[in-house]
Amino acid sequence: MANLFSSFRKTNELSKANDALTSSLPEDLSSRASPTFGNGSKDQQDGADYEADIGRVERAREGKRQIGVLSATMLIVNRVIGTGIFATPGTILALSGSVGLSLFIWVAGMVIAAAGTAVYLEFGTAIPKNGGEKNYLEFVYRRPRFLATACYTGYVVLLGWASGNSVIFGEYILNAAQVEPTRWNERAVGLACITSAFLIHGLALKWGLRLQNLLGTIKLFIILIIVIGGWIALAGHVKLPEAEKPHNFRNAFEGTTGSAYGIVTALYNVIWSYIGYSNANYALSETKNPVRTLRIAAPLAIGVISVLYMLVNVAYFASVSKEEIISSGQLVAASMFKNVFGGTAERALSVFVALSAFGNVLSVIFSQGRLVQELGSEGILPFSRFWASNKPFNAPLAGLFEHWAVSVIIMLAPPPGDAYNFILNLISYPLAIVNAFVAAGLLYLYRNRETWNWHPPISATWPVVLFFFLSNVYLVVAPFVPPSEGQNVYEHLPYWIHCVVGFGLFVAGAIYWVIWAKILPKLGRYELVRETYVEEIDGWEKNVFARRPLQKVPAE
Repeated sequence: MANLFSSFRKTNELSKANDALTSSLPEDLSSRASPTFGNGSKDQQDGADYEADIGRVERAREGKRQIGVLSATMLIVNRVIGTGIFATPGTILALSGSVGLSLFIWVAGMVIAAAGTAVYLEFGTAIPKNGGEKNYLEFVYRRPRFLATACYTGYVVLLGWASGNSVIFGEYILNAAQVEPTRWNERAVGLACITSAFLIHGLALKWGLRLQNLLGTIKLFIILIIVIGGWIALAGHVKLPEAEKPHNFRNAFEGTTGSAYGIVTALYNVIWSYIGYSNANYALSETKNPVRTLRIAAPLAIGVISVLYMLVNVAYFASVSKEEIISSGQLVAASMFKNVFGGTAERALSVFVALSAFGNVLSVIFSQGRLVQELGSEGILPFSRFWASNKPFNAPLAGLFEHWAVSVIIMLAPPPGDAYNFILNLISYPLAIVNAFVAAGLLYLYRNRETWNWHPPISATWPVVLFFFLSNVYLVVAPFVPPSEGQNVYEHLPYWIHCVVGFGLFVAGAIYWVIWAKILPKLGRYELVRETYVEEIDGWEKNVFARRPLQKVPAE
């Protein structure tokens, strides 16, 4: 383990000096996560050496802070805007039954995302470190020891985040090529998409980042075209006969259905489109003045995205009939392009939507591969050195491969017609569970503010956190209510399948915790402990799980 960390002198005085560096954290967190400096040397240094060590760490730490307000805003925007806004409106309309309720569900999803942004804003400014919700769950849920860490590991390792956008890439590429999609040609193109992303980031990291940034701009370009097309359609200029022109805003609530299953499943589609509002929280150790930056970037990004999403929905309803939106499935954006700009433009713009999906796949597999690598470097996963390695191409090839493999399984396993909806719900459902625990943790801190010394620079406030908590509890419970006739979002799968599989991820993490944190330490006669180090090169704190041998009790 020593080759992973720089060598610092370990003394009481240096530990006290480090306390000053973590004074911005809540007192209880600072005491828990106070980093260990050193290799165990007992040599004493004079005061000047102590100050030099602390100054070097602080300068290294500040030197790595490169993310400003604009970069943090784009981190969120590029992660949130994927394929959801291009692919989910048809499903949402089918489940809600009317244009009016569909728009209200988008507003509800926007409000939930705004509340979630406030919750993560409070946690992020209180604990300004890389890691996001993993830090927050570990901070609040300390008993049983390391259970939160293990359950979160199951959530990260077993969920194929990149699979949904890969499916959409396949659909839009086949639509552009005017090829009828089947179960296997659609998934074959999706497999080529995610495999290309894996190989690019694993073998040519710099080129992968350049391509990722380039494709990130394409999605904004596509949304701008859709919004402009909506204005054109509202003015009556659509390439349809007069009798076929849509009039979706007349009797907007006609056909409304109010089943709990339909509404909550539609909400999952909206929340899928907003996933990523906490993306900047994963890089707070690299953010300049993280409190100020996050305070500006997170609300700005979600505000801009929310306005764009509503304008895009208006554009769809202004240019495509209700029946065509429902029948188009995930190709609603292509239908809009055809009706406003013509068939040739539809095929060209479908390629751009596919490229946008590919950009999101690149972004997701890039970040998830590094999460797996981080879990390995912390000693949480078995064969940790393998997962933590950057060999042989200075990229987390093992972590990228793990996420590629899980995503491929999730993409290929569902039956025809159910792949995208199953993937979408499978990702959104466990996220609702995580968000419910994050919000519950913050409510607990509010009730014990003085005990935990919880006085962060930004407060989400009780009503907002309670709303976010109750919203996610509803999203967790409501899918178990049987759907009404014709409301099941799946053609071949049972309506509850994503709920059971979603809970299974956390159960798998709990089973791993029993083995990793209970059975193996007992058999190996060691105690599992979490130690915190500071790396001299960049000044970052790093948590590592270590095995501390148990002291033998001498016989009397």
